[in-house]
Amino acid sequence: MCVAGNRREMEHGSLNDPSKATFSFVDEDHTLANSVRFCLNQDPRVSVCGYSIPHPSDARVNIRIQTTGEPAREVLKDGCQNLMLMCQHVRGTLDKAVTDFRMNNPTKMETKSDSEMET
Repeated sequence: MCVAGNRREMEHGSLNDPSKATFSFVDEDHTLANSVRFCLNQDPRVSVCGYSIPHPSDARVNIRIQTTGEPAREVLKDGCQNLMLMCQHVRGTLDKAVTDFRMNNPTKMETKSDSEMET
């Protein structure tokens, strides 16, 4: 079991074949699992990738990876890096769009004067 900060991950794999493994992530759900699955399935080194949630009341996801020969652990790390880059790109694009919108559509703060509030 690997512990990084508050996140816990467990790898269940074959000792003879590092290209196949299942990774269990604690305190995660469909949000992370589906995103990681999507990124990994874009990688040509991945032959099969899927995820499952053992039980709805269990806050854990299992991600199964089978590669074309690369160690599954390394491919998972690369997939997570790619997901982080995608998220950073989306965040940067969103921030720029919000800034551009605010620059082109200034809001006018209408404040009531003290005399208007008294009446």
